[in-house]
Amino acid sequence: MHLTGGVLILRGGRVIDPGSDFDAVADVTIDGATVTAVGPATAGPGDTVVDVAGYVVGPGFVDLHSHVHSVAGQRLQAMDGVTTALDLEAGLMPVERAYDEAARAGRPLHYGFSASWAAARAQVLLGDEPDASIWTTLALLGRTDWQRSSSVAERERWLGLLERELAGGALGIGILQGYAPRTDPAEFTAVAALAARAGAPTFTHVRELVEADPTTPVDGSHEIVRAAAETGAAMHHCHVNSTSRRHVERVLALLDDARAAGSRVSVECYPYGAGATAIGAAFLAPERLPAWGLQPSDLVVVETGERVADEARLRALRRDQPEIECLVEFLDEDDPADLAHLERALAYPDAIVASDAGPVLWADARDTRAWPLPPGGRTHPRTAGTYARSLRVMVRETGTWSWPDAFRRCSYLPARLLDEVAPAARTKGVLRAGGDADVVVLDPDAVTDTATYADGARPSRGVRHLLVAGTFVVRDGELQPDAYPGRGLRGVPR
Repeated sequence: MHLTGGVLILRGGRVIDPGSDFDAVADVTIDGATVTAVGPATAGPGDTVVDVAGYVVGPGFVDLHSHVHSVAGQRLQAMDGVTTALDLEAGLMPVERAYDEAARAGRPLHYGFSASWAAARAQVLLGDEPDASIWTTLALLGRTDWQRSSSVAERERWLGLLERELAGGALGIGILQGYAPRTDPAEFTAVAALAARAGAPTFTHVRELVEADPTTPVDGSHEIVRAAAETGAAMHHCHVNSTSRRHVERVLALLDDARAAGSRVSVECYPYGAGATAIGAAFLAPERLPAWGLQPSDLVVVETGERVADEARLRALRRDQPEIECLVEFLDEDDPADLAHLERALAYPDAIVASDAGPVLWADARDTRAWPLPPGGRTHPRTAGTYARSLRVMVRETGTWSWPDAFRRCSYLPARLLDEVAPAARTKGVLRAGGDADVVVLDPDAVTDTATYADGARPSRGVRHLLVAGTFVVRDGELQPDAYPGRGLRGVPR
């Protein structure tokens, strides 16, 4: 919903700015795409006043890990409180094409992309021409021909491609190391060194832990810690809950030591015991599953709901449709011990919430501008419910987080990871004069997820208002289907 003339005043809510520790009942004044004041406001002729008394008002959530490149998916994320949805773990290539296509299509939320390590390697090792498509990335994950180590000459070529992508506006480098788990560790260090020289962060899906694969070239979490220490790069450990599983205490202790020693290592997690990825992923090979205590029946095809019956069916799917997305039930949310592992990751000091949201699929479509969404949409529930579920569990039910801590993890800290590579990020994740008017207004007693593994495309509840660049994308709890205020957040070459 677009306002015409005057300013917008959000009147009388509990306003939280995690950047300054401000937490008080106050008015928020917004003029265009900018917050102009936090404090008592007097409305003039033509101004719009929205009563938000009893609600919590804070900076919109910044999702560092969203593979949503569609209007339908972004609308689900908007109903979950997200104002900026970035694909930084995988990235897209060429990055300029990704930004151009999103701008032409229109997006409800702000968007951005990292340089894609996987696509750069595929271009050099296989001759694949990148097309800035998430579907091409998913198809690549199920292939083995790009997973080998590179020669010195090949490495220099794909490092050059990544450097070019950073110059084109990429927000760092996305490294899907876990999908090429036998590659030479020197390649990973070389990427970290490039990132350090460019002043850009990396975002890594780490390779297997030593507990799961004693033959791994290097323990995945140790690798990221070592590279950060050796190069000085800012290195982000993606979804520590899903790559660490029941070994999360050991991994978090390792990160503690690295951070105490001065390494720039950050970490994210999401509040679900199941992940999702292409069924052809290396770590889902039938012979790899027992190392994580899994079996084929712990995998569910997202698009059809099929639970994989046995090893023969898994091998057939990996052979014939390696790109299809499947749920991976790596922790049992009904088991108190497994739930404790999950909540331990969420409780870790300064752990960032990030969704790993994925595409929404229908039998005959990959996107829609219809709202409410047509029935039958399939996706992991984290696409629709990551933030509301985190708030419900960690603030309201367990009291592990305060509301200021919640906004620190969901808004402030993710934005700060991008300050160096994208100075425009410095006005995101905060709620103060001069900040971006990316604002979420929450009903603290009602915010909750409704998406399930069986029905993942159900919107969250409790987001009363959501403003992106000062435009209502959600108003009075209702999505505004004509709102496309999202803009690209780009890196600046250094």
